[in-house]
Amino acid sequence: MQVARAQQPIAAAAVTLVIWIGCIASFLPPLVKHTTNSVPLMIVAGLGIAVSAILHLIFVGVAAKRLGRSPTLWVVVALCGFPIASIIGLILFEWFSDEQNQSPA
Repeated sequence: MQVARAQQPIAAAAVTLVIWIGCIASFLPPLVKHTTNSVPLMIVAGLGIAVSAILHLIFVGVAAKRLGRSPTLWVVVALCGFPIASIIGLILFEWFSDEQNQSPA
């Protein structure tokens, strides 16, 4: 039952991680000239990076709390290993939640 309650914040954490990656990608070589030539685009991308990273950590904390885990520990782990730890954590969470949903009750 706890896994079902944590599905929504985990999905939101995944979405914010994808948004963060998209904003970072705007500063990588294929798009960097276009991004740096437009001040509003640089501001939006920078705000997108900051806001999505903060929201990601908040959603990780909410999911940890709903799973009965220590939110502080999970947020610190996600922050120290960001974004790799978050990607691995989301993949493992989905894998184990699928196994739990398939097992007979």
